[in-house]
Amino acid sequence: MQMAGRTFAIGDVHGDLVHLRTLLAVLPPLDGADTLVFLGDYVDRGPMSAEVVAFLRDDLPTRVSAKLVMLRGNHEDGWLRVVRGGWDGFVLPRGNGAFECYRSFAGGRQPTDEEPPTQEEFAAILRGSFLPPEVVAWMDSLPFWYEDDHAIYVHAGVPEREGRFVHPREVEDQTILLWIRTREFFENYRGKRMVVGHTVTANLPPHLSSYTPADPLDLWAGECVVAIDTGCGKGGFLTAIELPSLAVHESR
Repeated sequence: MQMAGRTFAIGDVHGDLVHLRTLLAVLPPLDGADTLVFLGDYVDRGPMSAEVVAFLRDDLPTRVSAKLVMLRGNHEDGWLRVVRGGWDGFVLPRGNGAFECYRSFAGGRQPTDEEPPTQEEFAAILRGSFLPPEVVAWMDSLPFWYEDDHAIYVHAGVPEREGRFVHPREVEDQTILLWIRTREFFENYRGKRMVVGHTVTANLPPHLSSYTPADPLDLWAGECVVAIDTGCGKGGFLTAIELPSLAVHESR
């Protein structure tokens, strides 16, 4: 039997092309047997959402021979909902980073934390009309989960039903995989290793992590769940975990 190649799972990028480039530069040389799995949330908060999307769609495939898997995150799902009918609850909270995303795609300097959008900008954000059709189509093409010999990869996690955590394929409404956030999942999920983003590791119980529990900002590794959203795009850094070796690579 041929041995499976390495898989490098990469956490939430959130519009930070600098950290993305830095992380990719510190990975070991890749070949055609390797896989890069991105866990979603490519846009919002950071200053370069448009540039990150362009890099992932157009540039990276020409730079690496590894297989590329780009999963859907809740922020891609949020913008798809905005474009299809509006969702004030997603774009209005300033911390979600919709204004930063708008400025990246529309051009102009990045806003300050206290700066409100103009009336024209606000209208475009509410409709998502600034997003190019090809970017919307790309977001809509992203898969909800991926699995290989090493692990299951999903943006947020999986729900519990009848006393067990289900496999992603068993979830009828796949958007749940992008938004769910329960302490029970991180504490009690057992089964094939699952690698997730979405929940910033600083918000997870450090005493349950086997990886540098003294540093709550670091990757979080429970018994069967590995969480790798280390706050990129919002003052943190970008993390990748290499499987099956479990080596950790960081952009800081």
